[in-house]
Amino acid sequence: MKNPSVNTALMPIETNALALGFSGTLGNIDAYISAVNRLPMLTHDEEVSLAKQLRDKNDLGAAQKLVLSHLRLVVSIARGYLGYGLPHADLIQEGNIGLMKAVKRFDPDQGVRLVSYAMHWIKAEMHEYILKNWRLVKVATTKAQRKLFFNLRSHKEGLDAMTPSQVDALAKTLNVKREEVIEMETRLTGRDIALDAPTDDDDEKFAPIAYLSSELQEPTKVLEAQRYDRMQSEGLESALSKLDERSRRIVEARWLANDDGSGATLHELADEFGVSAERIRQIEAVALKKMKGSLAAFS
Repeated sequence: MKNPSVNTALMPIETNALALGFSGTLGNIDAYISAVNRLPMLTHDEEVSLAKQLRDKNDLGAAQKLVLSHLRLVVSIARGYLGYGLPHADLIQEGNIGLMKAVKRFDPDQGVRLVSYAMHWIKAEMHEYILKNWRLVKVATTKAQRKLFFNLRSHKEGLDAMTPSQVDALAKTLNVKREEVIEMETRLTGRDIALDAPTDDDDEKFAPIAYLSSELQEPTKVLEAQRYDRMQSEGLESALSKLDERSRRIVEARWLANDDGSGATLHELADEFGVSAERIRQIEAVALKKMKGSLAAFS
């Protein structure tokens, strides 16, 4: 979330720089609003003339006058969004950005007053700011969800959960599914929960981080497990198939006969094949080396 400090959200404005009614440097939100409300409003003819100067001659002075004369509109709109618990100064700042975008795109030949045209841009910037900063996790991402988010807050009565009849009525009014209304209300009434451990010393309490995370579900662990399972099945069978019959028998008897790893001894296999225990060890070493090369393709 942005720093709520007014000094960073609302840039100080000097009388000499604007010569449009500000008196001194504005250092707090109340002084800013008071100064904005004292700025003169433009007549329709003045507005059209300034807009044409900006469009045809890129006159930044004209743009400044158009912006300044509509700052009170931003303040008025921002006041309507104070219920979201975000700093008033930040809301005004975002609205001012929308106002400047509107002034840049305003066409005086359309016959529409700037105040009507700018409202869309001002609200759009405020909406974007609210959705990004109201919660750590976004509550609305699609255009339809955003519309439902703001309409639901204005239609919802109090803090109590909506009744089925209220849900149905609102879904009909907004032309959305009742399931979507229920889901958005759940998002609105939910709250952010810290994942870190609690600050007290109560051993009986656990923060969500203690039970939401699991090493078994960690991506690298999952990939390792999948790779190991594949090596145990496809890889092992493929490696064994490349050994001669005696070598395969020795490896299976030594390492794969029992799950606990208690396979045949070198002497037992030596008696079976009529060779020395050392010879069995040599055959085993060569077979394991060959298998390691085959298993490399599955790692």
